[in-house]
Amino acid sequence: MTQPDMPTPPWERPPKRRTPARVPLTRERIVDAAYTVLDREGYDRLSMRQVAAELGVAVSALYVHVRDKDELLQLMYNRTFEGYEVPEPDPERWREQVMDFARQARERLLSHRDMAKITMGHVPFTPELLPYVERLLAVLGAAGLPRRVLAISGDMLSTYINGFALEEGLWQQRYRETHTSWHKLRDEVNDYFASLPPDRFPNLVALADIMMDESNDYRFDLGVEIILRGLASYIGEPDPDEEGKESEEG
Repeated sequence: MTQPDMPTPPWERPPKRRTPARVPLTRERIVDAAYTVLDREGYDRLSMRQVAAELGVAVSALYVHVRDKDELLQLMYNRTFEGYEVPEPDPERWREQVMDFARQARERLLSHRDMAKITMGHVPFTPELLPYVERLLAVLGAAGLPRRVLAISGDMLSTYINGFALEEGLWQQRYRETHTSWHKLRDEVNDYFASLPPDRFPNLVALADIMMDESNDYRFDLGVEIILRGLASYIGEPDPDEEGKESEEG
């Protein structure tokens, strides 16, 4: 046996290198890798082949755990809901609760590149996601909205959130590609509006100094507030379905 401070004799075989144990492939690892590819390549270049390359496995290995790309996108969509905190309905604080929900949703969408593109193509009506829809409707329902307004309120809110985040993500990507700062872009757009012929575009010229003056946080919150005020205007109104029943009974 060779001593620790002695060289290895040429007739002794060097010890075999230990092959590191492979980490088992799971759905969770595949989704993690898909997010990595999404952040690096964007939605349009996300593919099963790219995900397999990220994991260092053959594409066929993915299909043992994920049926196809559509299911992978669904799993990525499902993950955006993990950890969502939808509180118990409080009729006195329903607007604040919905605002918190909307801010949380936007933050999650912006945490990954092009995530809004994935959410726009899916609906949260799977068994895993229906509980979140139920809780949000409970918060909105506690406000006393008529049934027909309540039925579309959640979808209307999510459409606004997804659309805002999608546009925001597209502009952020454009900043990175053109090396243009938000402040520079804002000034250029405002100057453009101010230079328009005032006789043809009086409103754009009048609002030129503030058209893009506020932060995205402010613009997002204001948009949600406009929706909330619109919903609040329906509180106490009779539901058309109930009115129809009363007239039939009468």
